[in-house]
Amino acid sequence: MTTTPFTGRQGMTRRRMLGAALAAGAAVPLAAVASPAWADPDTPAAPPAPALAPTRFTLPVPTGPHPVGTVQLHLVDRSRPDDIAGPGHFRELMATVWYPARDVERYPVAPWMPAGALKAFLADVGFSAVADLAPFTSGHVGAPVRRSGRRLPVLVYSHGAHSHQGDHTIMVQELASHGYAVVTIAHQYDTYAEFPDGRIAVPSDNPKAPAAPGDFAADLRFVLDCVEQLAAGCNPDVDQRELPAGLLGSLDPHCMGAFGWSKGGTATACATLADERIRAGLSLDGPMMMNPPLTGDLDRPFMMMSAVFTRATDPTAAAFWSHLRGWRLNIQAQGAVHVSYGDDEALFPQVAKLFGWSGQQLQDSIGTLDPDQAVKIQQAYPLAFFDEHLRHRRGHLLDGPSPAFPAVTFLA
Repeated sequence: MTTTPFTGRQGMTRRRMLGAALAAGAAVPLAAVASPAWADPDTPAAPPAPALAPTRFTLPVPTGPHPVGTVQLHLVDRSRPDDIAGPGHFRELMATVWYPARDVERYPVAPWMPAGALKAFLADVGFSAVADLAPFTSGHVGAPVRRSGRRLPVLVYSHGAHSHQGDHTIMVQELASHGYAVVTIAHQYDTYAEFPDGRIAVPSDNPKAPAAPGDFAADLRFVLDCVEQLAAGCNPDVDQRELPAGLLGSLDPHCMGAFGWSKGGTATACATLADERIRAGLSLDGPMMMNPPLTGDLDRPFMMMSAVFTRATDPTAAAFWSHLRGWRLNIQAQGAVHVSYGDDEALFPQVAKLFGWSGQQLQDSIGTLDPDQAVKIQQAYPLAFFDEHLRHRRGHLLDGPSPAFPAVTFLA
């Protein structure tokens, strides 16, 4: 059995890792992922009863000076026919824009996942009963864009295999609170998403489904096209739904970056290599096994935040590193596992408390990295990277080890 998240349908997907956790007796109702184990999830064990009365889980609030707004976009790439959907259909995506906002008080906060997608997600992993515990975000739906006199730098985010676009909400809303517009993508056929007409997308087992890193990279590049439309004052939403006040014309198409987790990190590398509009790229523990194989060098800034897929243990990550000719940085948080740079570090301690897990069960799910430190790492390092290479705001966090983050090591 392969241990890469996208070379086949048996790899490191969130759904399979949840099965491994359940088989070991660990109840994981929200994040659908545990330790990087490779057990078969076909016959998961039933979760134990909660130790405490259920309460809604929470995500840490962003630390930036601006409140956050959010809006969904329904996008169709008419350059790519969708053979699975049938004749006359094209690649269809849901995307969400997060941005610094103003006057947010009368706008509701967005859920971590849309209700229909969350229901499908939890049903798929056997946890429908906990849907009411899903957290809310700090993003206010439809709030007007903050006026600053300058266009917003743009980041595009790609999720991992069998994951969803809300998987790194802590990081996304942190960046938005510091002045970035962040567009998260739901990669059709490898995600859980909800379309405006009520259709629910779930991961597909069809071997013809466009769900390879190259397909994700094509989605990233298409979304960059949509960003350019927004910047030019055009609404790319195929349903022409109303956009938040100030969004049209507020994005900077000449200041764009990309980041992603796992397969999304690999897709970010693919897209950055192929598209010069991406001025800086960040991979969150991406395996870098590219199909088609890696060719050419990259002369733009790229950072790797490693956990499981390190250059010392993963030849494809080492090979990608050797093709980086511009500014480059590889860091690793000691004790981190594959999920440690995402929302799981905030959610799993709450799950553990609710279900009465032991400390070992929690460590089996999120590693030995202190969860509070993990959250601060994912808030600080991506922001420092994009600030330096998109906004030219030079700090010192990326210069070397910091006493504020003792777990972070710099890999030569």
